[in-house]
Amino acid sequence: MSEIPAVSVVIPLYNKGPYIARALNSVFAQTFQDFEVIVVDDGSTDDGAEIVRAFDEPRIRLIQQENRGVSAARNRGIAAARAELVAFLDADDEWLPEFLETILRLRRKFPDAGAYATSYYIQYYSHLQEANIQHLPSKPWEGIISRFFQVAAKSEPITSSSVCIPKTVFDRIGFFAVGKWWGEDTEMWGRIALYYHIAFCREPIAVYHYEATNRANEKTKVEINHPFMQTGSEYMKRNERKISPSDLSDLQEYMEVLRLKLAGRALKSKEPKLARKIIRECNTRNQRGTRNIVYLISFLPGFVYQAARAMKITIYTLQKPHIRIKNPLPKQNEL
Repeated sequence: MSEIPAVSVVIPLYNKGPYIARALNSVFAQTFQDFEVIVVDDGSTDDGAEIVRAFDEPRIRLIQQENRGVSAARNRGIAAARAELVAFLDADDEWLPEFLETILRLRRKFPDAGAYATSYYIQYYSHLQEANIQHLPSKPWEGIISRFFQVAAKSEPITSSSVCIPKTVFDRIGFFAVGKWWGEDTEMWGRIALYYHIAFCREPIAVYHYEATNRANEKTKVEINHPFMQTGSEYMKRNERKISPSDLSDLQEYMEVLRLKLAGRALKSKEPKLARKIIRECNTRNQRGTRNIVYLISFLPGFVYQAARAMKITIYTLQKPHIRIKNPLPKQNEL
């Protein structure tokens, strides 16, 4: 492979043997084919690496390393990437066929953006739903997100499987934070948004598999800080006179919403006292109702929080019509 590809696709792999073939099949089903695939096996103990090797595809490079975490795996892939554009795909997620074509169109339209992303579907255990991203124009809009932190405070516009980033951006702001098991991806999107515009396509062209096992959102470790809270605080101290009032307000509110998420993780980890401490320090302006509800739940038995979480997901899936994607992708066992 002497020619430099247009896109390097980086896939971190850790014990995702049941899903990695599905992810790879979705890459090779793209309408845009000028890419390389870098799979970084982060010390897996299952058969994921063997499944990758079974693909008779010269565009795949498999890199194996000792287990150091998903950030280290992504960083290894970025360092190995030959293309200027680096697209990320988690090993248990997938793309629809037009994903890379859409990303390249955004790149042509907005060459100075620091990230290119699309909306996405969420695959729950029995239902496929479109992500509920607020404060953006409706489909088929695509353009620059004018107030990223306003959007991010109410929803998650970017996932680690729906974004592509130029390598020059990493040269300026650094790589993914190593040693963090939760929030390392949203810290990166926020860090990019502090310095660059983010181009976005409203059409959902990626699939986030919520139901997949071994995801960070299902881990129950105690966290006392979200990695972006330090990043955002340091940025405000350095640039307090340069930030517009609206941008400052959006950034501050976003960081308070991260506190609410921390409190939720504390409840999930059966640490109600820590949750109450975090909530008391939370000064959200727009989500006071949520703040109060979480605070009340912290005084109840732990199973109540789990029930509330399950009810939230159920209500969300009932509010939106169930979706069937046309031309479904190959199943994960179709090599």
